[in-house]
Amino acid sequence: MFEAEQKSVSRSRLFGIIRPTTLGGLAAMGVLGAVIASAVLSLGAEPAPAPQIEGIPDRFAEILLRAPPSEARAPEAAPRINPDAGEGHRAKKEEGKVGRKDAKMEKAKGNAVEVDKRQLDREIAENAGVLGALREGGEMDGVLGSSGLSSDVSGGIGGLIGAKGTQIGSGGLGSRGTGLGGGGTAAGIGGLGTHGRGGSVSGGSAGYGGSAYGSAAYGGEVTRFPPPRAQGSEHYTDYGVNEMTLTEKDRLSTFSIDVDKASYSIARRKLQSGGLPPAASVRVEEFVNYFDYAYEPPPSYSDAPFAVYMEAAPSPFDDSHHLLRVGVKGKEIDDSERKPARLTFLVDVSGSMSSPDKIGLVKQSLHELVENLGPEDSVAIATYAGRHQIVLEPTSARHSQVIHTAIDGLNTGGGTSMGTGMLLAYQMASEAYVSGAENRVIVLSDGDANIGQTSHTEILSTIDRYAKEGITMSTIGFGMGNYKDTMMEQLANKGDGNYFYVDSKTEAERVFGRDLQQNMITIARDVKIQVEFNPEAVMAYRLVGYENRDIADKDFRNDQVDAGEIGAGHSVTALYDVILWDDAPGELATVRLRAKPPGPDAPAQEWATLFSAGNLHGELADASDSFRLAVASATFAELLRGSPYAQEISYGQVWSLANGAHDPTSADQRELLDLIETAATRSGSPVTVARR
Repeated sequence: MFEAEQKSVSRSRLFGIIRPTTLGGLAAMGVLGAVIASAVLSLGAEPAPAPQIEGIPDRFAEILLRAPPSEARAPEAAPRINPDAGEGHRAKKEEGKVGRKDAKMEKAKGNAVEVDKRQLDREIAENAGVLGALREGGEMDGVLGSSGLSSDVSGGIGGLIGAKGTQIGSGGLGSRGTGLGGGGTAAGIGGLGTHGRGGSVSGGSAGYGGSAYGSAAYGGEVTRFPPPRAQGSEHYTDYGVNEMTLTEKDRLSTFSIDVDKASYSIARRKLQSGGLPPAASVRVEEFVNYFDYAYEPPPSYSDAPFAVYMEAAPSPFDDSHHLLRVGVKGKEIDDSERKPARLTFLVDVSGSMSSPDKIGLVKQSLHELVENLGPEDSVAIATYAGRHQIVLEPTSARHSQVIHTAIDGLNTGGGTSMGTGMLLAYQMASEAYVSGAENRVIVLSDGDANIGQTSHTEILSTIDRYAKEGITMSTIGFGMGNYKDTMMEQLANKGDGNYFYVDSKTEAERVFGRDLQQNMITIARDVKIQVEFNPEAVMAYRLVGYENRDIADKDFRNDQVDAGEIGAGHSVTALYDVILWDDAPGELATVRLRAKPPGPDAPAQEWATLFSAGNLHGELADASDSFRLAVASATFAELLRGSPYAQEISYGQVWSLANGAHDPTSADQRELLDLIETAATRSGSPVTVARR
């Protein structure tokens, strides 16, 4: 029997692997002997006795070490659609290889690799996939664990089975195996690793490999995102779900800022049209950032372009977890201080844009914009279909009637050669460029476009070059049925701009009217966030969302790596699910932001903000309404995308949380409640509502 060093009550519970008093534990013990015997036959070695340790809390077995079982993630390596996505995952995977190689070398020399009791939690995590890949011939890979631990500790065999899991027949490993060993979804015992999802009896060929923390991997390969999934003729990209990370293994979380809101509008359109949004279309951060949380801007005397706000409280769904909100608010600019905007619109007038919810809304949106521009602003319009065309040369907003007439003259028909149109728009923007102004190209399209004779790589390279020179790109999406979300998001990401989706006249008024200054006036570029968690205070953490904005930790201060932008008065929010040690001391986390000023490339600056344990709310009820609203919107998105971390949460719980936090005078927040109700009904679990 192991005797774990006890830093605290929670730390001692961490080391328990099997809880015989639970149904899953009893079922798992029924097959443990058979599985170990199979491993012994394959290796020709005696197994070490399984550890007998006090049971761990369900929240660790079910959530912390659960590998997301998304059906969208295929085991085959596939090219990633966004070339900047997942850099952090790959870097973390590479960083872990050195330690594993060292351990294997020591083992090859005949040296035992000692297991420090205090580090047992980390080693369990690294080796939880001990039986994660059974081959067709019955062989077993990785039995000694990824760090090559000597056989006297069974290579991390403590991660063999889930602490819980629903039985399927006699001695079944569980339909999900939600525990430290995964359990897998195979009919047999395939995919027993932490990321186990065996698709066959052997499970090795179709199962997910990889370690418990850091990047998920398929068969031990570096994570690769699947190609866009078609919904009819619509395309979306599934970027996966961030997983829980042990702080002692990786204390840094680094990502690019994101103020896009398209995903929420797409989900609203789908729900209001009688269906559910495709899971791949749901990006949690865009749900969270759709709402205004009333952060105060930085004081006028501050040199920083933004203020940072942090708040944390127990989770409303599991009080053994805490949720940490990191909010960023950009400085506001008075209209009299606003720099002029040089806007070049590239309008898709191909045949696919002919419906009222496409070209009709495009015209409404542009008319709304013109009414909100100042006399120093200018507008130019180019179109593309089978060919590109200049509709309006750069024209001062003083001549608004000329601009309105040009907008009314937009007609659809023909092919979709986006590439040539984009080059024309950049040429026009370059000729109209004014140093110190907001120089921006804005694409209005359903994304259903070919690039033409110019390749995607060349277009993205062109967009990146112009962004560095001070001409940014934003994209505005319209329509459904053939919508290409991936294309529109990718263009905005590379162009240092925003991505929105307009599904109604109300949304057009928001993007081009109410929020115009935020969306069109940049105050900081290439904004990166890095949160450093204190391993003495935080056992584990998970960034909720931002999967497509991941940045390698080492690139936080690499100013050649692209990131997002913040507009005047913009607010950005990120949520972390964290598990704290019971005796969490002093500092919990440090949030660092790094950004460049707007315009052509310039040196970046950095700011740091500390969050201490003394600022934790003892109860969720003590947290602000805006905190609870952010949690509700994030969890709503988690449910819609089928996140494994929301499997035990209901729409009714989310609705109650949002209802208790919402402002009855806010149309956006009232609409959120309606959408949650609609999604619950569409999912077959309607909620009973009693609005406050």
